[in-house]
Amino acid sequence: MTLNSKTLELTLPDNFRRDDFIAFHSRDSHSVAERCDEQSVTKAVMHQHQPMTLGFHFDQSSLRVQCEGENAADFALQSVAETLLGLDQGTAEFEAQFSQHPEVGALLQQRPGLRVPQSATPFEALLWAIIGQQISVIVAINIRRRLIQAANQAAPNNLLAFPDVETVMALSDERLRETGLSRAKLMAVRALCDGIASGELPLDDWLHKPEAELIYQRLLALKGIGPWTVNYALLRGFNSLDGSLHGDVAVRKNLGELLALNSTPDAKFTEHWLAQFSPWRALMAAHLWARANAAGY
Repeated sequence: MTLNSKTLELTLPDNFRRDDFIAFHSRDSHSVAERCDEQSVTKAVMHQHQPMTLGFHFDQSSLRVQCEGENAADFALQSVAETLLGLDQGTAEFEAQFSQHPEVGALLQQRPGLRVPQSATPFEALLWAIIGQQISVIVAINIRRRLIQAANQAAPNNLLAFPDVETVMALSDERLRETGLSRAKLMAVRALCDGIASGELPLDDWLHKPEAELIYQRLLALKGIGPWTVNYALLRGFNSLDGSLHGDVAVRKNLGELLALNSTPDAKFTEHWLAQFSPWRALMAAHLWARANAAGY
């Protein structure tokens, strides 16, 4: 196999939070699909059914991004890099509007420029959201790793790429169950893959022209996929910052601590509270996540 490469230089905003981006990709200490150090992230991805790697190398306010793989020459490196970094998210407008908010102003000022790192593809975001339903982050990371290993898409730099739709569809139910997926989650994954394969769920088209309500309704119609899963996937996979993550346990827990409540607020209270931050409800949720964990979830 002939490896090609492509490199570009990006100038980052003054308030870009490099450590948050690195922390997000450092969640799995086994470094199966991502390898990180204090100044870089190398991530394996799928492109045109071939594994490749993306390297992010930080130097103060600048960034060198490199892709390496058989199909690297026609890879939209700048567009993908800017999306993964969250550079087109409206954080400045959000912070300007709510920096003096009596409940969250101080929180926003602690983390200026907080962005939500994106998954490499909407499919990766959706699969990660399904895996993470109603289990701890640590358990979800372990299942994700076993799924990547089961798919065995070997990329340059001794990494394995998160599988694409076709690769997951080729895995048997038994093999997927061995990763730790419950039967209900297996059925949700199969329904998702079938919808993508049939054209009912055109994820790539939606990525280039996101229509949050249409995506929400189409995904919600799948058995085993509920509002939390869809809103999380919209945030991580489609750069949509207005999904309401009121059902998220960590969001509710951190909100209770922020407001000094006697107990963790329920989903209804949290939904009502987040509504005031529309169209940035999910970005507000990300700030609540960051109170406890720079990596988010």
